[in-house]
Amino acid sequence: MADFLEKPTKTSNLHTVAFYNLENLFDLQDDQQTNDNDFLPTSVKKWTHKRYENKLRKLGFAISNIGLQETGKHPAIVGLAEVENDTVLKDLLASKHLSECNYGFVHYDSLDERGIDVALLYDSTCFQVTHSETFRIHLVDDDGTPDYTRDILLVSGVLEDEDIHVIVNHWSSRREGEKETEPKRMASSNKVIEVINSLRLDDPNAKIIVVGDFNDDPSSNSIKHLVHESNLYNAMDTLRSFNRGTTNYNRQWNLFDQIIISTNFFESTPDKLEFDTANIFDEDFLKLFNGKFKGTPFRTYVGKKYKGGYSDHFPVYAIFKK
Repeated sequence: MADFLEKPTKTSNLHTVAFYNLENLFDLQDDQQTNDNDFLPTSVKKWTHKRYENKLRKLGFAISNIGLQETGKHPAIVGLAEVENDTVLKDLLASKHLSECNYGFVHYDSLDERGIDVALLYDSTCFQVTHSETFRIHLVDDDGTPDYTRDILLVSGVLEDEDIHVIVNHWSSRREGEKETEPKRMASSNKVIEVINSLRLDDPNAKIIVVGDFNDDPSSNSIKHLVHESNLYNAMDTLRSFNRGTTNYNRQWNLFDQIIISTNFFESTPDKLEFDTANIFDEDFLKLFNGKFKGTPFRTYVGKKYKGGYSDHFPVYAIFKK
């Protein structure tokens, strides 16, 4: 794989915070506790060591380039969705393009039925973790049985001598219909509001960054509710258009992947982190380059058919300056 672009000059006062749904990053082992049978060498999808290594290399290449043009370096912090366990995170960080990046990670196993979790990567040379915990969303299906989904991850730490809190999300999908599943995402929205309220009880000026695949757009009720109730700013609000988003379904773009921040990132205070800009990382190498789906994410699988791409989502990112 060729180098991406000529590497720009590294800028010490700029930092990238990103989010990336990795599209089913599973290892090759059968986990008896979860439904990971699609991702085994013996499955219909034929998830082999070669395919796994290819995906790790590609994801590492993508992650290392997010925000590179603006800052000259890899992201300081990356929220992740759809990782199976610690093993895949260790393998990802040992892969060709990330092995020199000084990344550590925070991950907890959730009760999600598919066995996928959220996680956080951080460059340990500029971000020090001081606290982390997860929050469970208590959901039930129509028949009254528990619906186990991804936990919300809170990671607090110090970036450039400043305390910040990152909340990583992967809310319930729309598989059974957008309206039918909306209450589940609203429950997650309320849980994030709870977490933010708790942080602000300890520190009214807490600097908070909420990232995730929300399975809702910036204009959806669950997101507007979160932004309004917690006095946040959605850095993705103006980026969605009919021909741009982070994921494409039935030829329609959605901007499910978002970065939402507390408004105190707009205060111009000397030696404090400020919000600079945000964008979708939809470089050409992440896209299909021909055919009727040209321009959409170059996926690893479409159904059970192996395509060998990166993910069915584009990453998103925000640049912060000091």
